[in-house]
Amino acid sequence: MIDQLRTDAAAVIAGLGDVTNLDVLGEVEREAFGKTGFLSGAKKGIGALAPEDRKDAGRAINEIRGEVEAAIAARRTVLKDAALIVQFEAERLDLTEIPSSDAAVGHAHIVTQAWEELEDVFVGMGFRIAEGPEVETDWYNFDALNIPPSHPARDGFDTLYVNHGEPGKTLLRTHTSPVQIRTMLDQEPPIYTVAPGRVFRRDTADATHMPVFHQLEGLVIDRNISLADLAGTIEAFAEAYFGPGFSSRLRPNHFPFTEPSAEYDIQRPDGSWLELGGCGMVHPNVLRAGGIDPEEYSGFAFGFGIDRLALMKFGVEDLRELFTNDVRFLSQF
Repeated sequence: MIDQLRTDAAAVIAGLGDVTNLDVLGEVEREAFGKTGFLSGAKKGIGALAPEDRKDAGRAINEIRGEVEAAIAARRTVLKDAALIVQFEAERLDLTEIPSSDAAVGHAHIVTQAWEELEDVFVGMGFRIAEGPEVETDWYNFDALNIPPSHPARDGFDTLYVNHGEPGKTLLRTHTSPVQIRTMLDQEPPIYTVAPGRVFRRDTADATHMPVFHQLEGLVIDRNISLADLAGTIEAFAEAYFGPGFSSRLRPNHFPFTEPSAEYDIQRPDGSWLELGGCGMVHPNVLRAGGIDPEEYSGFAFGFGIDRLALMKFGVEDLRELFTNDVRFLSQF
């Protein structure tokens, strides 16, 4: 019986090379292992053997069964790989033949366009680009910027705190001003940098506010820097970004991190004024937090929203349009 079983198994294994698809291979497998298969019949025949022969016969049947199973599995792998190759070839797309006139060509989002243009303007004015993390500690975001613990900006109704470390100590930055502190700690004056980036606040989305938006803040630290240097920088920026005919003005205000502080407006060619952002001379406490001696150096800082400038630049009225990702809207710009 065992000799016949070996002969039958060898014939099955030898014939696997002629099996060309998985359906036929399934039939071969059923003929070997099905209820009426020769291997199943051999196992049933063990009971007819003498008791002393049953153990050796069972071992031999299991070995033969394993050889056939391994051979069928190997053939199945080959056939599956071949089937995948056929499928991939049938689904292959020749993208080199698409006419250029039919290809949809994208472009940068209008916020990205404004961001990159602003960077170009300030680099042309001698500034360097600085970056920092979006998840900050309260020291960089508030303490080092002379914002006291009682300030309403630090309240959970305004700031998005994250579940990391000591409660109330880690947050999504509310402005890019922490980059100014990191810059002062990392390099010696003179410092001429702008820090564009994404910021987060607990604002309800409407036509002029979003909980996630983009800011650009500038920082200048050097000897003998005055408010006149700040006003001149804002004026030069207004003309460089918006074009000839635009000018600027400063209006007194208050910010914890600057003293004196101001808001600045730009004047359109038609004579109307538009508020753009905040600015001022860097507060001595902020200079000290950045490791800079306020008796030797002074500086100014300014900031504004990139998204708002994008609205102005492209004549968009609703800030929410910038975040809908509607191709019909974005393709206009």
